[in-house]
Amino acid sequence: MTSNYTLKLAHINDTHSHFDANRLQFTIYEQQQALTLYTHSGGYPRIGYQLSQARLSAKANHQSFLFLHGGDSFQGTLYFNEFKGKANSDLLNRLKPDAMVLGNHEIDAGNGPVLDFLNDINFPLLAGNMDLSQESSHKASRLSGHRNLYEYDNHSQTAKYILKPLQDKQVAVIGITLEQMHEIAGPDPDTHFLDALETTQRTIAKLHSEGVFHIIVLSHLGLEQDKILAASVDGISLIVGGHSHTLQGDFAELGLSHTPYAERVNNTPIVHAGKYAETIGIADVTFDAQGHVTAIDGSNYFMLDQQFILQASEGEVSAEHYLAIRAKLDANPAIFWDGEDTQVQQTILEKYRPKIDALNNQILGFVPKNLIHTRLPSKVLPHGSEIAPWVSRSMFAETKHCGINVDFALHNAGGVRQSLNKGQLSHAEVIGRILPFDLPLVTYQIQGRYLFEMLESAINAATNNGVIGTGAGSFPYTYGLKYFYDGKQSLGYRIIKIEIMRQVAGQTVWIDIDRNQDYIGVSSAYTASGKEGYSPILQSNWLQSVEHLTLPGAFIQFLGRSQPFTEAIEPQVYYTSQHS
Repeated sequence: MTSNYTLKLAHINDTHSHFDANRLQFTIYEQQQALTLYTHSGGYPRIGYQLSQARLSAKANHQSFLFLHGGDSFQGTLYFNEFKGKANSDLLNRLKPDAMVLGNHEIDAGNGPVLDFLNDINFPLLAGNMDLSQESSHKASRLSGHRNLYEYDNHSQTAKYILKPLQDKQVAVIGITLEQMHEIAGPDPDTHFLDALETTQRTIAKLHSEGVFHIIVLSHLGLEQDKILAASVDGISLIVGGHSHTLQGDFAELGLSHTPYAERVNNTPIVHAGKYAETIGIADVTFDAQGHVTAIDGSNYFMLDQQFILQASEGEVSAEHYLAIRAKLDANPAIFWDGEDTQVQQTILEKYRPKIDALNNQILGFVPKNLIHTRLPSKVLPHGSEIAPWVSRSMFAETKHCGINVDFALHNAGGVRQSLNKGQLSHAEVIGRILPFDLPLVTYQIQGRYLFEMLESAINAATNNGVIGTGAGSFPYTYGLKYFYDGKQSLGYRIIKIEIMRQVAGQTVWIDIDRNQDYIGVSSAYTASGKEGYSPILQSNWLQSVEHLTLPGAFIQFLGRSQPFTEAIEPQVYYTSQHS
């Protein structure tokens, strides 16, 4: 018997079909001068290389090895638009995960794509709180009992789990996903998602009764819900999470966040690995015989280009600057360089890239400066995203161009996926990175009182202010509608004022919304379905699809008719946090 059990863990999450390295920029200070570093990080070939190195290290040190994916492989880039889940399953098979948890975007379009994915993968997909006991036995996309799916076991009322060797013990991996799946995704009506805490608790009790105490929860709940899970349920050794796109680790030197890696709640470490395959988490985990993590030594790691570009806001960048920054990057323990798995790279280049390159060559316009997308307002960006208002404006303008009168446009933050970098903007970038969800637009007539309810409900859900939300993606961005939210006010009174945009004698004026008057809005079909806190929209007098106009289509047409981004959009989001 041994008293210490060691495991080398590798983990990724929310990769969203980002198979290629992502373009990134960092801010690094050198001799009190801010320098902007442009580079690329991550992608599947670089992740594949780091996995091979981690596996070799584990073998040399007689460690068990585990590679886990925290969900949301689907959506996000042109690779998904063009190949749906086929490229995802193919390339993930080459990375050889030990398990992946079902993310909400895997089931955006119902159970059918999940079945296709399950048929293609060579690893288990965990969804321990997905109840398929009421699934129709006659349906074509039947998931129940699939060899690669570890769903809820209705007989034992616990999650199905996998067991992996851990010296003379076993480590169990349980997959738990969002119980609000019907609110934010598109599962079939006969598919249900059960309480995450209760399912986990019962499953741990079952494992303990079978003598298994080393238990990893592979979660797609988001960091805040992972903390609640850890605080509420004893016996979880480690949580490996996803959904909230949280980059843990000290990246202050790169001008990014400093969030503790493996933050502990109720003595349970929680690890997340950012987003879009930009980083990989690698950690050496030490357990005692009772399953407690006694030590965890690791980080998230960027995988950067060997060559990079430096720019200074003032003055020239010298060779000395470049060498000093290179030395800083070399000394940073959370940076790897751009080693690649050649087989993964060759598969991408030969099998999938040619179709993507053709779309990349269609240039739509020029972006004169970087436009940052953030889901929530912050001290740096008090009005929130710089790109989402342009998306709302394009919806407004193109719906009007169709001859449909609208008063405002409203779009949720999660429907915009990326910031816009200065330079040429291609067709591929819009439909692959910025607006990958090909959603129809919907107009609706709604009374003013329900606008107050809808905006507050969506923001409460985005910020978990007095409600259990579904993530920051529900935060609303508007055009033609200016709102003021104070999170410190009582529930139901947090939208202090809403104004509507009007043209009077050629001038733009803002007029207070009348709670009893009807207004016409345009949103995506996703928002118009009432998901993610938008349920008051279902009180509309009517809802009607805009023929032949989708969310990315409106943005592309808008780019073709105008020269956006050369002017500023007047702020239309005024937000005071409950913590301010």
